[in-house]
Amino acid sequence: MESKVRDKGRITLPEKIRRTLGIKEGDSFYVELSGQAILLKPKERVSVKSTEGIAKIGKVNLEDIEEAPGKE
Repeated sequence: MESKVRDKGRITLPEKIRRTLGIKEGDSFYVELSGQAILLKPKERVSVKSTEGIAKIGKVNLEDIEEAPGKE
């Protein structure tokens, strides 16, 4: 497959590649130089579902805040 560099360095990824890899408008990539090749690595996609349970939110006691380090 062939693609041309356009204004401002833009390159269009062929539809077949985008579809196969699930690349959508707005996706971000890391761009690396690998010898004479350009390597595009998709940034990790984070979904709301994958973050479920990461934050443990609970009640905070006033005593805990008053005894916090740095409290003068």
